[in-house]
Formats: sequence, C-alpha cells, structure tokens
Amino acid sequence: MVWYGELVVVINCAVKAKFDAAAADVKQLKAKPADEEMLQVYSLFKQATVGDVNTDRPGMFDFTGKAKWDAWEKKKGKSKEDAMAEYVSLVEQLKEKYGI
Repeated sequence: MVWYGELVVVINCAVKAKFDAAAADVKQLKAKPADEEMLQVYSLFKQATVGDVNTDRPGMFDFTGKAKWDAWEKKKGKSKEDAMAEYVSLVEQLKEKYGI
C-alpha cells in the first residue's frame, strides 16, 4: 500500500510541474486571449491553487471582480488536481491559438 501512495505523489508532482510551466507560458502568449478565455484561465488557476471559492462575492459595481468570482464559483467541487490538469490543457490550446 505504501507503493501506491508513492505513485500518487509522483503523479501529483508531474501534474504540478506541468501546471507551473503552463502558468509561466500563459504570461508569454503573443496576443491577449478573449475575456471569456481569460476568465477560464483565472478560475482554473484559483481552483487549482486555492480550492473552492472562499470569499464573498464582490459588490455590484465591481464588474470585473464579479465576473472573476462567478467563473471561479462555477468550478466549486473540482479537485485541485483536476483543475491543474484542465488548466494545462487550456493553456496548451491558447498557445496553439495565440502563439508563444
């Protein structure tokens, strides 16, 4: 059973390494992705690093803050590992679309 635990750690480390590389890559895109794409990047990053949304929804005049909060809240319940994997996949798509 110990071996299984070590295997999970190795897999999680690999996902984390890919996630960290993707987080660096997204900052190097040649063009700025569309707002909806950026909301997906933001929400998956927050879910992967923080987990479920843990703050109050921003006020009615904070349109950007509300959009970001709402996007993150839609990821509620997704594991950090799944969010990392989805983030890596999204960034790969953005790299193909916008270049790096």
